[in-house]
Amino acid sequence: MQEVTAEILIERVWAYCEKILSGEIKACQKHKWAVQRFFKDVEALADPECPFYYDAEAVLDFYEWARQFRHVEGILAGEPIELTDFQLFIAANVYGFFKKENGARRFRKVYIQLARKNAKSQFLALMASYEVFPTTEKHRVFIAGWSREQSDEVYQAILEQLQHAPILEGKYSSANGRVKKYKTNSIIQPLSREARKLGDGKNPSLGIVDEYHAHETSEIYDVLDSGMVARRSPLMAIITTAGFNMERPCFKEYQYTSKILDPDADTENDDYFVMICELDPDDDIKDESNWIKANPIVATYPEGMESLRSALKVALEVPEKMRSFLTKNMNRWVDQKDNGYMKMSKWRACSGEIPDLENMAVYLGLDLSMTTDLTSVGWVGVLDGIYYVGQHSFMPEGRAKEKMATDKVPYDLWKEMG
Repeated sequence: MQEVTAEILIERVWAYCEKILSGEIKACQKHKWAVQRFFKDVEALADPECPFYYDAEAVLDFYEWARQFRHVEGILAGEPIELTDFQLFIAANVYGFFKKENGARRFRKVYIQLARKNAKSQFLALMASYEVFPTTEKHRVFIAGWSREQSDEVYQAILEQLQHAPILEGKYSSANGRVKKYKTNSIIQPLSREARKLGDGKNPSLGIVDEYHAHETSEIYDVLDSGMVARRSPLMAIITTAGFNMERPCFKEYQYTSKILDPDADTENDDYFVMICELDPDDDIKDESNWIKANPIVATYPEGMESLRSALKVALEVPEKMRSFLTKNMNRWVDQKDNGYMKMSKWRACSGEIPDLENMAVYLGLDLSMTTDLTSVGWVGVLDGIYYVGQHSFMPEGRAKEKMATDKVPYDLWKEMG
């Protein structure tokens, strides 16, 4: 068996990127943009003024670390973990670039959006164990789910990996809901939204935010992020599928990271690695050749494709299941709730200037508060057969901070936004 070297791995990554851009491997637009960004970043390394350098040996280290573990379920159960080309591309970005000024990782944040069952938990588990075990430093890894059950899913994947790794036998304990490495007292621990009450004193070196689309607020993300200030080389990793609630923080993160990838957008962030795999807007969901766009791993083997066929069949026969198929299997954001009144994209498309109300017939609706709650005034104006809608809410200023805490909404931000 040929020895794997850093040069061989980078050649694999480069060949994979060329196949993506040539179309030999079908990929969505944002996946292609991620590859183009990688090529651009590598080319920039030739400039002496470039603030980064590349360490292919560090990528090899992560690859070799992954091979110490075994698949614990599925058709590869019992086999050593061999990173796919797609996973290797992510590793080549996250673990390959470093800052010249202090040797810290270039990327401090990672956003990866994939359809379900594309080995997200497995990859997160590898990242978590790699942060803690092959080092003499003390590290703290926290897994943030909106619920404890959600956090435990990745945590259990980590435990299963560790338990099937002979090289780690006797080097850690797993008790009281966390893994602890004996020599350094480094820990891996799942958290849920209740952790927001603990403030930012956790000092994480790696924060993992799983299924961010399910997070109703950014509270636990903010707690981990703010706690990383003292770390030289921290990493915040968001790995999620798409969702259907576009008012939640994940969709805003999706919009922002999409702009980072878009070469025509003005948004730049050299600290943020982004990989989004989704169906493009005009793709036919019935065309099986498109499925790999959202499923870079699942769509590469027969059992995975059969699973997707089965899910689509159900979605076509039971319309209520289509939203789930689009979000979870095709990784598309769908802005409609089950039995929703309307698609919010249609509502947002109606945004525009409101003419002078003086010549309109205006109808008012008022929701009056007793003393300290929100008072709201809504109105509908009619002019030349067109309906104009407006609304305004207010409360006593002294009550605002308390209501922000109980209602979990940013009244102060809304005030600044007008």
